[in-house]
Amino acid sequence: MTGIKDIAKAAGVSISTVSYALNGSTKVTEKTRQRIVQIANELNYIPNAAARTLKTRKTHIIGAFLGDYSGSFYGELLKGINLELSNTGYELIVCNGPESHRLMTERIVDGGIILGHRFTEEQIMSFADRGHPLTLLDREIIHPNISCVLLNNAMGMEQEMEAIVATRPNHIHLLNGPVGNHDAIERREIVMTHALQAGITVMEWDGNFTKRSGIRATSDLLEDLKDGDAIVCLNDDMALGVYDVLQNTSFRIGQDVSLAGFDKLEITNYTHPKIASVSYSKLEWGQKAAHSLMRLIDAKENGIEKIDSKFIVAESVCQRK
Repeated sequence: MTGIKDIAKAAGVSISTVSYALNGSTKVTEKTRQRIVQIANELNYIPNAAARTLKTRKTHIIGAFLGDYSGSFYGELLKGINLELSNTGYELIVCNGPESHRLMTERIVDGGIILGHRFTEEQIMSFADRGHPLTLLDREIIHPNISCVLLNNAMGMEQEMEAIVATRPNHIHLLNGPVGNHDAIERREIVMTHALQAGITVMEWDGNFTKRSGIRATSDLLEDLKDGDAIVCLNDDMALGVYDVLQNTSFRIGQDVSLAGFDKLEITNYTHPKIASVSYSKLEWGQKAAHSLMRLIDAKENGIEKIDSKFIVAESVCQRK
């Protein structure tokens, strides 16, 4: 394998001159740099990434640590991250396995974007204490090496509950998210507050943000479901599970019972009726997350940003009584 010694010998210059030229240093002239780069290309020189990392202490790779990465939600989020990184010289690794923390501890990545409870708060603090820059998307932790880009859950969920309460439902069936999940906790709190103020009973059902859990919960709640009730799901995947089950019952969504979700997945525009949901830009969320992490890596600037959300009314919510 060709090394910089070979290039230096072919060019008749010192090893340090070759190093300066290949790294774009101003210590060599543009003419010399072009000549050395040409020789390097002719010799099929491939930079040694490991050696460069040891010298610069940077890999120019960031990790996106996600609870999952299937479906349109994660696709748009990752598209936003990549779009923001496209002109930074950084590459992206996406991971969610049980050993993914090694990318951090072994310094394979220069920083991480975290969404999902693969890492506990204690692990995140441990990484931050050791100098790893992190951008969190689903929880708020104050630390010099941590920035947060969070959803404004309250904005859209307040609007959704105003619409649901206005239909005067007999009961609200609430499909919860994963235990301890930041977004699920915030959304649930708003549902409970509005229901309490309106004097509406809430029946809660376990969910974990998957369509399968929505199907399971709906099968359980059918015995208690009555005409005039509302079903509020803390994300759209669960709402789609509810939708599938109710299609095989006598209950008509939008006429007998209301149904609303959160995330405004593209598929909710093609259900009959369309499912009402809270919308926000996953692309913008990804872009802001990457920008925030780059700012933390390059300038040691951290902070907390919020992504706006908005309830999109659709036919799955009954008309006011």
